[in-house]
Formats: sequence, structure tokens, C-alpha cells
Amino acid sequence: MTATVPARVNLITLGVTDRAASQRFYEKLGWRPKARAHEASITFLALDNVALALWDRDKLAEDAKLPLTPPGFGGFTLAINLPDEKAVDAALDAAVAAGGRLLKPGTKADWGGYSGYFADPDGHPWEVAFNPFMPLDARGLMVLPD
Repeated sequence: MTATVPARVNLITLGVTDRAASQRFYEKLGWRPKARAHEASITFLALDNVALALWDRDKLAEDAKLPLTPPGFGGFTLAINLPDEKAVDAALDAAVAAGGRLLKPGTKADWGGYSGYFADPDGHPWEVAFNPFMPLDARGLMVLPD
């Protein structure tokens, strides 16, 4: 069966309460804005294999025809896989130093890896993990085993 919706993600948009503050946070992580929309109310950051957009929460909710809910856990996390446990701890430390909030320190996971969580200024949770069962290629992109 051919997929009628391509199996990919090109853009993740985070609804933020203060776009400038969120942009500063992500820039402190070393992520750089690449383009801005004509309204100057949205910021695009080019990541390795996807773009991350920062847009006003109320405008995002209105555009998606969803109710505006309080910031916080929305039933999903964003994740970054790294090559080892030391890199996980360093990334968590960097996120906290940039103004993020540590949700869970790097910890051995029952599935055999190592992971921790931080939240950005709007409470969006990011997992940072080392998964020995899903290697990373030369660019640092995850390779799903067959």
C-alpha cells in the first residue's frame, strides 16, 4: 500500500508566549535563525533534518482552529539522540545554562539507554538520549534498524 501522506516531518512549530525570549533561548543552545516571515512574528531555525518554528501561541491556536490551552505538557516530547551518556549530560547542562528547566537528569533507562529531559521557556519538553540500539550516522541523524 502506498502512503497517501508522506512519512516525514519537515517543520515543527512551537507555540510560544514570548517569541524573542524563546529565540534567545534556542540561540544560546547554538541554534541559529535562518529566515523570518514577513510579519516578524515567527522565527525559523534550521536543524539538521527539520526546521523548528517559533510562533505566538495564540496565533498558532487560531490558525489550527484549536482552543488556546495553558503552556506545558501537551502529550508529546521532542527528542535529540546523542552518541553517548557524556554528551547527554553536557546537552542537559547547556540547556539549563541557556535558561531551560531541568525536568529529569540523565538517568540509565530501563530500555537500555540513557536519557534526561529539559523544558524550554514555554515548558515544551525535550528528551536528550543515548540509545545504543539506534545508531547515529556521520551527520548525527538517527538510523532506524530494520
